[in-house]
Amino acid sequence: MLKEQIRTCLHEIDEELRLTGVKGEICLYGGAVMCLVYDARPSTKDVDAVFRPAGMIRKAARRVAERHDLDEDWLNNGVKGFVVGHPRKVLFDWPNLKVYIAEPEYLLAMKSMAARVDTMDKRDILFLMDKMNIGTSNELFNIIEKYYPRKHIKPATQFFIEELFDK
Repeated sequence: MLKEQIRTCLHEIDEELRLTGVKGEICLYGGAVMCLVYDARPSTKDVDAVFRPAGMIRKAARRVAERHDLDEDWLNNGVKGFVVGHPRKVLFDWPNLKVYIAEPEYLLAMKSMAARVDTMDKRDILFLMDKMNIGTSNELFNIIEKYYPRKHIKPATQFFIEELFDK
């Protein structure tokens, strides 16, 4: 999905919620934030988010998917198992839908914890590190540990991070 398509679809969810008299919230993560907020990449395959009321937003997203010929799970909450408390800020404040994004520090920590080799994670991590002027693995580990205890950082993630700084 391209930046404008994501924005359009989110706005249409707002319209769908308005028709049913429901107010909702969505917090975006991952590729959607990298596209919408940072222009770090042109597209993402889906929109990772946490949302409520989940059932109503899921129904609205399915109707939007039908109109735009998108996968039914273009908006998904698969990320919810990885989300911990974090600061967020409002991206869109529409009448029936408030859309939040994770702050860059948390997004960096979350992307680093995921660090999937076959995805855009490495590029996103490098982009966020550059944006935040992070120059050492210790600086990155300090950010991660604000949200995730050191004991939860898998060895593969530690190696991935250390390799980012091998020059």
